[in-house]
Amino acid sequence: MENKILLVDDEKDIVDLMEEVLKKEGFHVIQKAYTGTDALKICREFQPDVIVLDIMLPDIDGLEVCKQIREFSYCSILFLSSRNDDVDKILGLSCGGDDYITKPFSPREVAFRAKAQLRRQQYQTDLPLETGACLTVGPLSIDKESCRAYKEGREIGLTGREYLLLSYLMENADKIISKERLYEQVWGEYSSICDNTIMVHIRHLREKIEDFPSHPQQLITVKGLGYKLKKRIG
Repeated sequence: MENKILLVDDEKDIVDLMEEVLKKEGFHVIQKAYTGTDALKICREFQPDVIVLDIMLPDIDGLEVCKQIREFSYCSILFLSSRNDDVDKILGLSCGGDDYITKPFSPREVAFRAKAQLRRQQYQTDLPLETGACLTVGPLSIDKESCRAYKEGREIGLTGREYLLLSYLMENADKIISKERLYEQVWGEYSSICDNTIMVHIRHLREKIEDFPSHPQQLITVKGLGYKLKKRIG
């Protein structure tokens, strides 16, 4: 299977260096873009598995590019940025990004982070063979063959990361899952993410599955221990 990756950065030298390292690490099909407009066009045509996306682009910033990509693709998005503030990381993750890498960076780190995303995707693809095509917990259900989620029969629009997070919580319904366990199962061993990452994704997931996200009834926080998705509400 070919690992398709799209590199987006307005600095050609950075893109060329990443391309060289990624090819050595086993990525077979690589596309490149130097503007947000080109990135959106290539993404629609190329359908990459992973996008490495710089936030500072000359036309459309990477955050807006990510938001538009999320309207038609669940591919993994790794942000590149010279900003190292937690607020910037949270913004990147909350608009649909899956990981955040600060400049200067090692191209091999990018390769390992991209591979971690592909492992998560492979886990998502292989799971139906082991556990069946559909899973239901309370009003929620997921179709693992199409990678779609539903609440009371109506489809919920999830990012790829949100889908993986919800799938794992549903597979372990009524169990308390620690943040560390979620990191390991949903983000992968090579991810180095800020402390607020889980909170951001849980909050966005609640906005999509809970009737009253600020007072969750199904996806609850167990103080000091982690999170639990309840099989029954009330």
